[in-house]
Amino acid sequence: MNDTHHDAAMRPPWWDCRASHTEGMPVNAVRSPATEAAARPAASQSALGECVTRTVRRYLADIGDTPCSEGLHALVIHEVEGPLLREVLAFHGGNQSRAATALGINRATLRKKLAAHGLL
Repeated sequence: MNDTHHDAAMRPPWWDCRASHTEGMPVNAVRSPATEAAARPAASQSALGECVTRTVRRYLADIGDTPCSEGLHALVIHEVEGPLLREVLAFHGGNQSRAATALGINRATLRKKLAAHGLL
């Protein structure tokens, strides 16, 4: 169920959370102190928050002013929700009731989301 190599191959290149905070910047970009400070995640941010910050910044740098047809919020939620559901379900040994409880949603909602992501 946890085929991380396959999942990594299907993710867009900007989605790698392990990337450095300047990796997504264009090669010829000027890295001023203000740019560097803005690129660093806040010290109080969680590791997950830092990952999201770096990923969204890299995505925005990659697309520039190109509009996202479904909206950035919908895109991020869709991209994050599938792996979240898959990992929580795997962590709980496929037990949907326990996974739903851990996610703070009811089992019917979990099943609907799993179906929407092709995980059933």
